[in-house]
Amino acid sequence: MDLAFADPPFNLSKKYSSGFHDSHEEQDYIGWCKEWINEMIRTLKPGGSMFLWNLPKWNLPLGAYVGERLTFRHWISVDIKYSLPIRGRLYPSHYSLLYFVKGKKPTIFHPDRIPTPCCRHCGGELRDYGGYKDKMNPEGVNLSDVWTDIPPVRHAKYKKRDANALSLKLMDRIVSMASDPGSLVLDPFGGSGTTFVAAELTGRRWIGSELDCSTIIERLSDLDGDRKHLADIQAGKNTLFTRADLDRRRKNGKPLPAAYRVKQDVLSCACPTQNEEEAASAY
Repeated sequence: MDLAFADPPFNLSKKYSSGFHDSHEEQDYIGWCKEWINEMIRTLKPGGSMFLWNLPKWNLPLGAYVGERLTFRHWISVDIKYSLPIRGRLYPSHYSLLYFVKGKKPTIFHPDRIPTPCCRHCGGELRDYGGYKDKMNPEGVNLSDVWTDIPPVRHAKYKKRDANALSLKLMDRIVSMASDPGSLVLDPFGGSGTTFVAAELTGRRWIGSELDCSTIIERLSDLDGDRKHLADIQAGKNTLFTRADLDRRRKNGKPLPAAYRVKQDVLSCACPTQNEEEAASAY
């Protein structure tokens, strides 16, 4: 495998359509996880990447175990609130995504760039780049190890099953980062099939498993909705400003400073002002 990703049950006593028993003693849960982790490592190519998605509580011991066998790359915090506040504890508001590689460095690594954060009302930058505007990459801002732009999957339009579902934006980012078209992707906990959809729509090959595949089969039988959703996701990455933010700026009298180098196609679709046209010509 070029890329292996796992989103296992979190041992939270949740009900699954397959009837999977999701409530075990901690040592039994960790032991079970080590079994499938060993197989994922075994099937990974030298230079292949492995990602583990779980609660921080579980990724702490699991990450230590994998770290003895693979090279640790990143602990990525994905800012999604996943439960109600708990008395006597801090509010749990992120998932843990661990990134490892088999060997010293990954064979494939090309992370997406993201748009500069802007106000969702006026489109203005949330950070002042001062005299560095002309040095900003037109492809966007470097991806960090804290992801605050991954939405929870709650809308019926995108949620394919009763249990938690992965965001297509999350899986597109991971698949894009650690694989190429034609690469082979593994996900042993298929869930609603989001990994498979991201791989299928971006030209990757994939292998996966699930105890109840009915949701996955139904989803893969008609990918039109996911194809449109993915197109929207991909239009909003690897660009310094989104078309929507440029439209908000124009409507609120905030022309884009000419110092920015912005892609011509983004500006032209956002009905640019004179200053924006000057910025485009610089690119």
